[in-house]
Amino acid sequence: MEAQQLMQRLPETLNQFRERLQTLRPPQEFFNVQRVSKPADMGVQLILLLAVYSLLTNPLLLIALAFLIGGYIGINRFIPEPVQFGSTTIEPRHLYMVLLIVGIPILWISAPIASFFWLVGSSSVLILGHAALVEPGVESEYGTVQGV
Repeated sequence: MEAQQLMQRLPETLNQFRERLQTLRPPQEFFNVQRVSKPADMGVQLILLLAVYSLLTNPLLLIALAFLIGGYIGINRFIPEPVQFGSTTIEPRHLYMVLLIVGIPILWISAPIASFFWLVGSSSVLILGHAALVEPGVESEYGTVQGV
């Protein structure tokens, strides 16, 4: 009996989810390439290099991200409007749903959280290790001298 009630509520739940997805801002607003600039210091560059290394050493994560991003771009570019196959109409939102249903488990299996924590740990060890080993500059010796 409970399964039957769940099946009756499923269309309503999907409609609510669809309405929420439609209120999201477009990705072009989130990924504004005009605001991208050169990293300010060496620490940021090291973190970027470690992030690239993390992606290259975790091929399943790279495949999952390529699948999700490539699928999104492909649906936007090649199927912007509903397509008719016989008596079935396939809308882009259905393709997005399939993309998420397939892509999210692949992404979950590829352990992005572990890669994130590896990135945080390795960058902090690298930066803190460098800070501990570098000698203070000459200007630090004269910081306490007052001018006459």
